[in-house]
Amino acid sequence: MRHGKKHNHLSRTHSHREAMLQNMASSLILHKRIETTVAKAKELRKFVEPILTRAKDDTYQNRRVVFQSLNDKETMKELFGTVADKIASRPGGYTRIIKLGNRLGDNAETCLIELVDFNETLLAAAAEKATATTKTRRSRRGSGSRAAETTEAPAATAVETEATPAAAVEETPVAATSGDDLTKIEGVGPKIAKLLNNAGITTFAQLADAQDETVQQVLVDAGPRFNVHDATTWNEQAALARDGKWDELTELQDRLKGGKEEA
Repeated sequence: MRHGKKHNHLSRTHSHREAMLQNMASSLILHKRIETTVAKAKELRKFVEPILTRAKDDTYQNRRVVFQSLNDKETMKELFGTVADKIASRPGGYTRIIKLGNRLGDNAETCLIELVDFNETLLAAAAEKATATTKTRRSRRGSGSRAAETTEAPAATAVETEATPAAAVEETPVAATSGDDLTKIEGVGPKIAKLLNNAGITTFAQLADAQDETVQQVLVDAGPRFNVHDATTWNEQAALARDGKWDELTELQDRLKGGKEEA
């Protein structure tokens, strides 16, 4: 019996399984994305991500260890050259799994596994969306604060001068703002939500405005188990939750679950 062991043998012997993962990792590094089954992609991700982490530090020892896993000179050249430069600033989570549905014949679940930093289309779209939402939020906030200042200041003056002396005006107690439930964001669990709160991110608005470096640092603090999370959509999800657009948030999360590893 397996007794909770998470190691998937993929119905192969040890040598066959290692050779298959070695070839798949080489293909992924050379071609940046490959199509395979979901079960193989999940095992490949656990096999290749430690290799990519070592490649960011180009030392003789790291090259020796990586060559033991890949055993291919062309792959080594591509890994420590082009790939290492692209992933230098990413603290984990180098790959993305996009499910494609079941294939004809054996009805196996198929997917694309790709290197996140080499999907130029998604990177450009995310940058444009981030720029657009940032400009919209700033203009909205600026106009709202200016309008509040112009409308509330005269009213306060009128109350103090006409109604009662300033000493008799009682201050209205301000309710303490409580944090939002960040676990409603796809990919944020209780542990990550707690770390976000420790980092000063307690509301959907703060998460929507958070820098990518801050969020990635939270994933690093959560441990290597959480480095596989893709946090690039958290800002967009938090913006929808902040604005109360729950239907749009649900539709977005349904699309994201198509490429998310199920627990």
